[in-house]
Amino acid sequence: MAHSMTLDLPDEVYDPLARKAGHVGRKLEEVATEWLIAAARREAEDALLQLAGVFRAEVTDVADRHDYYIGQALVDELHGRDDG
Repeated sequence: MAHSMTLDLPDEVYDPLARKAGHVGRKLEEVATEWLIAAARREAEDALLQLAGVFRAEVTDVADRHDYYIGQALVDELHGRDDG
């Protein structure tokens, strides 16, 4: 079953879609649909994303600061600190 929807896209999304559609000689709507399908499949198949929200933690900003936390863990390991 197919569904129709109307989207308001910012230029930084619309422009690459329009260029891609022009390059491949297809309608913008077709290319956008293919991109959305591909993104939905990637997310559905991503094992890590399927775990999102499963665990409780005091840290709530991992998505925004994951590089900091990885770096801090490496520094702690180099200095022989182990909080676990």
